[in-house]
Amino acid sequence: MSDRYEPAAFEAKWQARWRDANLFATREEPEKPKFYGLDFFPYPSGAGLSVGHVRNYLGSDVVCRMKAMQGFNVLHPMGFDAFGLPAENEAIAKRTHPAPMIERYADTYRRQMELVGIGYDWSRSFKSSDPDYYRWTQWIFKLLYERGLAYRRLASVNWCPVDKTVLADEEVVAGRCWRCDSPVERKQIPQWFFKITEYAQRLLDDLDDLDWPEGIKQMQRNWIGRSEGVEFAMKVSPTTPSAGDETDFRVLPKERGLSFRVFTTRIDTIFGMTFCVLSPEHPLLPNLLAKVDVGHRRAVAAYQAAAKRLSDADRQAATREKTGVFTGAHAINPANGKRVPIYVADYVLMGYGTGAIMAVPGHDERDFEFARKYGLDVVRVIAPSDGSEPDLPWTNKEGAVLVNSGEYSGKPVKEAQRQLGEWMEALGLGERKIQFKLRDWLISRQRYWGCPIPILYTADGHDHAVADECLPVTLPDVENYEPGDDGSSPLARIPEFVNATDANGRLGRRETDTMGGFACSSWYFLRFCDPHNDKAAWDPEAVKRWMPVDCYVGGAEHAVMHLLYARFWTKVLFDAGLVPVNEPFKRLVNQGMVQAPTPYRKPRPGEALAIGEEGVRITFEEAAALPKDEVFIRNEKMSKSKGNVVTPEEAVARHGADALRVFELFVAPFDMDVVWSEEGMSGAVRFLHRVFKLASDLRPTYDRQWSERIGAADLGPAAKDLRRATHQSIRKCGGDLDRFAFNTYVAELMKFVNAMNDFLKKERRDDDALAGSEALETLILLLAPAAPHSADELWASLGKDGFTYRAAWPTFSEELARDETVTIAVQVNGKLRDTLELPADADNATLEEAALASPKVRVFTEGHGVRKIIVVPKKLVNLVVN
Repeated sequence: MSDRYEPAAFEAKWQARWRDANLFATREEPEKPKFYGLDFFPYPSGAGLSVGHVRNYLGSDVVCRMKAMQGFNVLHPMGFDAFGLPAENEAIAKRTHPAPMIERYADTYRRQMELVGIGYDWSRSFKSSDPDYYRWTQWIFKLLYERGLAYRRLASVNWCPVDKTVLADEEVVAGRCWRCDSPVERKQIPQWFFKITEYAQRLLDDLDDLDWPEGIKQMQRNWIGRSEGVEFAMKVSPTTPSAGDETDFRVLPKERGLSFRVFTTRIDTIFGMTFCVLSPEHPLLPNLLAKVDVGHRRAVAAYQAAAKRLSDADRQAATREKTGVFTGAHAINPANGKRVPIYVADYVLMGYGTGAIMAVPGHDERDFEFARKYGLDVVRVIAPSDGSEPDLPWTNKEGAVLVNSGEYSGKPVKEAQRQLGEWMEALGLGERKIQFKLRDWLISRQRYWGCPIPILYTADGHDHAVADECLPVTLPDVENYEPGDDGSSPLARIPEFVNATDANGRLGRRETDTMGGFACSSWYFLRFCDPHNDKAAWDPEAVKRWMPVDCYVGGAEHAVMHLLYARFWTKVLFDAGLVPVNEPFKRLVNQGMVQAPTPYRKPRPGEALAIGEEGVRITFEEAAALPKDEVFIRNEKMSKSKGNVVTPEEAVARHGADALRVFELFVAPFDMDVVWSEEGMSGAVRFLHRVFKLASDLRPTYDRQWSERIGAADLGPAAKDLRRATHQSIRKCGGDLDRFAFNTYVAELMKFVNAMNDFLKKERRDDDALAGSEALETLILLLAPAAPHSADELWASLGKDGFTYRAAWPTFSEELARDETVTIAVQVNGKLRDTLELPADADNATLEEAALASPKVRVFTEGHGVRKIIVVPKKLVNLVVN
């Protein structure tokens, strides 16, 4: 066997052996603990994988390999999120049908994943576009429908004119489609929704118990947006106030008139309300405008038309100037009876709260900006308790009291909030309540390539869920499936699909919208537990055995989409008694992005650049031909359009699969972005060369019975040092892998290799070869998760049968791993003055005595009194002197 890492000689061989042995098939041995490791459901694109994608999938593979070696039943499956816009758009561009295209792309992904040694149980694989899968997606839709959690209504929706489909709020980023980046428009279309708002509080509360990155949990908290406040009614004034009119409209005779409701979290500022605002879509507006002059009606109508062209994200953008229009009407402030003008402004959304707000410009920056623009009053009603008057708007409420607020003046904010809430409730004007920013999940898509919604509309005007025995409602196999410009689904143009009968033989019309792709990915983790069941979505015992997912790996970009939706569906299924867990993913790990150097040329005089670009993107060949001062390099996400993609095939051909794995594990912490580096890849190759050379040097003295003999052996100092390094490495590597600290795991392997090479340089006794044998076996097994091809090749070279994947993960002895000495830093007044090597079990008194006796330290203590000694056991002694 070679003493160098020569991947072409053995990596493909071991991949074939793993495949033939069905090595990664899920074992379900009752006496063993389980570990369910899962990656985000990928969409298989035509571009295939880059080395950036490999890093995404490498993390779970490494941990699952260790867990298998530690004796766990491991479930590590992979499938494909095949439905949805990306696949359909690409199929349209290529003038093909999505189904066979997706099949080819999925095969490419599998081949590339196997090329780099990712160990998935492919026997459990499926695509979300398989009828055997989406049958059960439809079954879960039915469950939601029957529980009142799926409903249809006319809605103002986000419309992507390029993709020609509706987008959920979460799919609109800065007013643009998250897929194609085109500006989003607004349309009124009948749509299906899932009532995720019913679960808002539980989705919020249960975040606290999840082992997820805090940033992801905070993003979900912000998206759910819980707020406590008071919702109250505001009456529309029956008359227009004249100059100087101070009438208190609270004392006018009660009459049935127009009114609207507002919600506020700052009821303590109600006396500072100087205007109020309605959303352009507010249902009160037609009746309200009927009572004002034609000039105001026209102004509001023009404003409404302009607002229709903006997405919700655009309307609420913090940097956008606030605009509005006066309706010509006034409302009555219930706290003081004063009239306040009613404006229409697009920054107020009908879909959030009541679609109306009270505006307090003295204590809200947005209201202040609006009031200054339109010349509206600004009144101070909150002030510091010391009587000072800070500039308005003043938004701080800590330690503040009410002013200019009638009988509530002088009261602390919290007390006034409670009393005003009680007063509103006592008079029947309003009530204290909790409100959420979260909106119901819009699921309808007017596209062909998606899971059909299993609803039938009968002649009596009712909608009915398709019977279980009639599922799945399958997509018709058609040639022309492009979306229409009118917003209707292409399925609506297929009579054979549209016209159907229900289980009772009644003629009806099928729903022609399909579900958005996030529905399909909201339960796939459950199907992996029992993927071939044709009688049920899953066997309850299988789900009980495997759920929840122990470690879920993927990007942070789905924090308020997939991750939130999957939690919602799981809770619904839990409430229905169908799954034993109410959270799907116990632990979540995010990976960083792999970027690649991308060359640019500086712009030339008069040369136009694309928006946001600082130069003209060029190839490395073009860059080499230009003067160096004309070229600059930017590290950017790998992208086919930028020409900076490195494929797994290229990396493996040049360096080897194990070198690729080691580099991507070692280059940086897993959650950090990294830059692709050929130099870094060469470093990984050099490390593997050292491992093979070390194994070659130790193999002649390798003793297969070392574990039986080493306990009674006469070991010398070199062997004892090596055993200590061996057991320290076992302890460190296992802990690092559990924490996804792959870079320090590889660093520890490198340190261990150095210790083994040091052992070979030292004087050794005959029995010391036993310690070398233990270290060699240990190194191979510790290396196996990172470089499995090399590990199996080295394992076989020792005469071992089978695969390291089925070998036992080494265990460590705390006694053997214990250091004999530790390095103690000695400081005087916080400055390092000496380092001492002392016994590892030395107590604090011994450390103090040694520090005081140090000649280097005594230079700074003699003649000065030592006032205090601070000891950090096993690390530091700090002497505080006069």
